Order: sequence, then structure tokens, then C-alpha cells
Amino acid sequence: MAMKRIYSDQVSEPQAETWSNCKVAGDFIQIAGCVSGYENDVIAGGDDVYEQARITFTKIKNLVEAAGGVMDDLIKVTIFVTDITRREEVWKARREFFTGDFPCSTLVEVSALARPGLAVEVEAHGFLGSSK
Repeated sequence: MAMKRIYSDQVSEPQAETWSNCKVAGDFIQIAGCVSGYENDVIAGGDDVYEQARITFTKIKNLVEAAGGVMDDLIKVTIFVTDITRREEVWKARREFFTGDFPCSTLVEVSALARPGLAVEVEAHGFLGSSK
């Protein structure tokens, strides 16, 4: 089974030779930890945890769709937050992207993410076409 890197015009790619945002092997889709983004040290979504989560789930949706799937094809998400007391804001955003049975989910509080100010990072795994 061949592995294929997935690109979306809606999601910026990491620097060369660092990581891939999304790869597919057969029907299995793996999405690396996504964050809302940053440019010139400005965090997309600012200090708003809900907005950072919404932007992050939108990026995941764009990658899943670029691979030919839908969000309900995801079977597991892992959510990393820097302040677990704000988890309801993350869950509010998550509810906007899934229907029916939600994917399995793990929520982990971490001391920091890749850049100061980032509050949410999400990685996802699934099987394309599995929600049909």
C-alpha cells in the first residue's frame, strides 16, 4: 500500500524536511498536530481559545476533504491545550465539525505548544469513507 502526502490550498505547509501535515496510506488518514497558525509572532485567533480551536478544526477539515473524506471519517482526535480549564471552549468548536457519533477523543494539558500564545493543538486519525 502506497503512502501519499496530502496538500490543501487552505492549509500552509511546514518548512521542507520538517514534517507532513497529512498522509494517507490506503484508506487510513493521519493528520499531524495542527494549530490555528501564526505569522510574524501573531497567533491566529489571538487569546480566544474557541477561535483558535475553530481555526484548527477548519484546517483539519480542509485536509480531510483534500484527501477525499469528510470529518465524520475521523475515528480519533487528540487535543492538546495549555489551560484545561478552558476545555469547554474547545469542545464548543469541536461540536461545529462533527455529526452523529463523535470520534474518540483524548484531551491533554501541556505546559506549552510550539509558539508562545498557542493554546490548542489537534491531531487526528481516521479511515476515508468509513462514515458512509
